[in-house]
Amino acid sequence: MTLLQIILATLIGGVFSVMLASLVALTFLARFANRMVAFAVGVLLGFALTDILPEAVNLGLDITKAGWVLIAGIMGFFLLEKLALWRHDHATHLGKTQHKPQVTMIVIGDGMHNFVDGVLLAATFLTDWKLGWAAAIAIIAHEIPQEISDFMVLLDAGVSKRKALILNALSGAAMTLGGVVGWLSLSNAHAAIPYILVLAAASFIYIAVADLVPELHHHRKPRDMALQLSLMAAGLGVVALNKLLLS
Repeated sequence: MTLLQIILATLIGGVFSVMLASLVALTFLARFANRMVAFAVGVLLGFALTDILPEAVNLGLDITKAGWVLIAGIMGFFLLEKLALWRHDHATHLGKTQHKPQVTMIVIGDGMHNFVDGVLLAATFLTDWKLGWAAAIAIIAHEIPQEISDFMVLLDAGVSKRKALILNALSGAAMTLGGVVGWLSLSNAHAAIPYILVLAAASFIYIAVADLVPELHHHRKPRDMALQLSLMAAGLGVVALNKLLLS
């Protein structure tokens, strides 16, 4: 019975939150995808630096070790992007259409984060099923702004609305996998959680700084800078408000 509740809660927390985010991201905001890149930068950096990394440290990971894991993660995503760029150039040479490399990285990073949320949900349900459902509701509220920013990144990279929805739903389903793994082997899974969190943070930081910020610099007019800073601040504000409401 506990496992069924974990599976149901992770499906709601992972996939349902994607569906809710899509109602906003794929309708009203879709036409502003190129402008909303700055908003995505604020959300990704805000969650990575003020939510995910502190959570890893609070779970017992030494802050110096967390720094080294973060560096290793950023270097790993740099290598991943190099490989994706090579594949992109090769496909372009053959006349095939390929999306930007950040598509792969945003899906992987979000999938890792969702996997960890699933393990944590399993731990909560094994403690108290009522607490587990409360945690599931908190995860939905936590995921929606992040999923909206993911949609903005995917749409700006040239992904269709349908494919963006499928990719985000698949990364959301990783929460269910994490929930099952947590239920089967919580002690072993729990030890890996801080490291997975830091790697997820590394993906968000890398995408924001290496891929999205340079794209913002293509628009150099003073009004563009003002709009970009405002949207970044809005993204950070959403993260701060989210933490305030869930604290």
